[in-house]
Amino acid sequence: MNNPLIQQIRDWVHHPDYRPQNKSEIARALDIPSKDRSELREALTELEKRGEIVAGKKSRYRVPGKSDTGETFTGQIHFSPDRKRKSAFFVPSDPKSSPVFRSMDRPRIFVPGHASGVALDGDTVEVKLSRREPPRWHRHSRKHRDRGYDEVEKWQARVITVVERNQRPIVGMFHGKGSRATVSPEDSRLPPNFQLMEILPEANPGDIVVASFVDWTDPSFFPMAKMTKILGRDDAPGVDILKVIHRYGLPLEFPDSVLTEAEIIEDVVSQEEIDRREDWREKEVFTIDPEDAKDFDDAICISENSDGSWELAVHIADVSHYVKPGTALDKEARKRGNSVYLADRVIPMLPEKLSNGVCSLKPDEERLTHAAILTFEKSGKPKSSRFVSAVIKSHRRYSYEQAFALMQSSEETVEAMEDEKEQSLARHLKRAWKLASLLRKRRFEKGALDLDFPEVRVVLDEKGRAIGIKRSIYDESHQLIEEFMLSANEAVALETKNALAPSVYRIHEDPDPGKLEEFAELARSFGHRVGDVTQREELQKLLAAVRGKLEEHSIKIALLKSLRRAAYSKDPLGHYGLSKGNYTHFTSPIRRYADLAVHRVLRSILSKRNEPTAPENPDKTPGIQEISDFAQHISKTERIAAEAEQETQRLKMIEYLERTCREDPDAEFEATIYEVRPIGAFLELNELLVKGLIRRDDLPGREEYFFDRARQHFKSRRNGPTLAVGVSLKVRLHKVNRERGFLDFIPAVARE
Repeated sequence: MNNPLIQQIRDWVHHPDYRPQNKSEIARALDIPSKDRSELREALTELEKRGEIVAGKKSRYRVPGKSDTGETFTGQIHFSPDRKRKSAFFVPSDPKSSPVFRSMDRPRIFVPGHASGVALDGDTVEVKLSRREPPRWHRHSRKHRDRGYDEVEKWQARVITVVERNQRPIVGMFHGKGSRATVSPEDSRLPPNFQLMEILPEANPGDIVVASFVDWTDPSFFPMAKMTKILGRDDAPGVDILKVIHRYGLPLEFPDSVLTEAEIIEDVVSQEEIDRREDWREKEVFTIDPEDAKDFDDAICISENSDGSWELAVHIADVSHYVKPGTALDKEARKRGNSVYLADRVIPMLPEKLSNGVCSLKPDEERLTHAAILTFEKSGKPKSSRFVSAVIKSHRRYSYEQAFALMQSSEETVEAMEDEKEQSLARHLKRAWKLASLLRKRRFEKGALDLDFPEVRVVLDEKGRAIGIKRSIYDESHQLIEEFMLSANEAVALETKNALAPSVYRIHEDPDPGKLEEFAELARSFGHRVGDVTQREELQKLLAAVRGKLEEHSIKIALLKSLRRAAYSKDPLGHYGLSKGNYTHFTSPIRRYADLAVHRVLRSILSKRNEPTAPENPDKTPGIQEISDFAQHISKTERIAAEAEQETQRLKMIEYLERTCREDPDAEFEATIYEVRPIGAFLELNELLVKGLIRRDDLPGREEYFFDRARQHFKSRRNGPTLAVGVSLKVRLHKVNRERGFLDFIPAVARE
């Protein structure tokens, strides 16, 4: 930029009399007329990009000093959901690239609102770092003074440029007309308004619409977008879920090329393919799945030998036989990364022809599988493993409820069964649990954490309205399948690792000790004695102590939040929660792309060894760099899916609560308090497992309740219940913030 104003500004900011000034102050100092203010802005932006000046507090420009690093870093920016603050955090793409990030447990740098420029949430940005001075209160706070000023707080980032836009759809309400038309996003991490450059003619103000980002060059003005879809009025049936689907960018339909490839797949397995495989059609193979499942991708068969040893066959749907690398089916599956299970629908990774058809291990249908045949000693200790291409015909499809009932039945009940096939399968189930219980016992002896808990899902009617709830208990039928799938995944991980073949692994890295100690404090507040939680034995003792107690769910959720997130990686780094040194995902290729990729790697290994059922020409498998890239991608799609699933469940749970309270205004719910702050008491409904808040301002009588900081509880001066961690009480729904998903409650004794 050949602008004489640049040199003028450069001379001024280096002048001995210069003190940091904002744009208006610089304009006055340099006698720049109003008509040239846009040129001044361009010149300042250019100097800022060059790193010759930096914007400090209150957007005052100064020359970079020793506190500024000369380096720039690339990564993602994530904004606070609080629009009033507009602050953000920068997460580097390569945390190992600088000592600044290597010293942090969670590499991230604070970005003040004024330093975020025209970046949007999720954008890839380039930033510069500068040191932050400790705030004035820091030196007066003993807590902070004793621990020092940690690495995250020492630095702040300033966005230099936006490298790549997130391009996630903008979902919000349409306002205004013509040049004043805007969309106000529901996602509070985005700016409050986008100016609409294009509007669909049938749109009406107040409609919920989808828009795509167009441009944003000046933070003083609204970013620009164009309307692409109308979802309907906010209160119309189904719009709530559609908003989530579009906000997370989830695909609603498959491209025609994908559907065409799926349709030409043969429904019947050819005799030639059957002859090439190990035949398990006559063996007693069966499936156990949720009652409403349609895609059955795993089946089992267990035999106990005369010496007490065991053989476990884990048959997994052979998706890799139908989905070949480079095809439209494969590219779309990889792009989606996984199936998404929302409150009212499933968004599958593969078209229905495969997911609910030729790949689904339906009873009495010939199906192709990739099987892990595992043997165990009498004690349950792993002995050997082999992997084969097989063909099965499932003998029975059990729901978890059916399987559990049979597992609990007496021997007399089994003997009384008239159907010999059902009698044999019932004995098979009991035999399976005998092995699974051995495997489970060994796993916990090695340090695995029991993080399973009941699940509550909302029941919807045919119009998608919340009409009830369904609570599923993680009983022995679930545990049986879990143990067998874990064993298969572990065996496959060991096989690919020992073969030195590039593959994708499921990893769960060791937690940060500081996060674990914060969790321990929470557990102590419930009255539990807690030792050194960095030791697995102490965590296991605590989890055993809370089992069956009202606070069990809250404590387990808190522990999960203190642990790192499980992810996919090219490196076999092990799994902390499962206490396994080698782990991968092999058992769900219908709904996870990682498993499909692992199937191909395993097939390639077996082919090189000339195993009898291995294909002569195995599919091409990716190299290390490609695996690293798609491991990051599918880790991201998994996170997006989990967030969308949780959000739709919470939406429908809120709808169910509102419906319940409309029908019975005095409806009360049992709750347990899990955290108390000056703002109020955070609680969880015992039956619905929904979190909410009793706000201080909603407590009966401002003079009646006071916050005791020393004991961290709300105390009543009269006879009201004390609100402290671990306290159980009855509450009523008070307010609902659907936009933020917040629920406010009041003690049931309080009346408005």
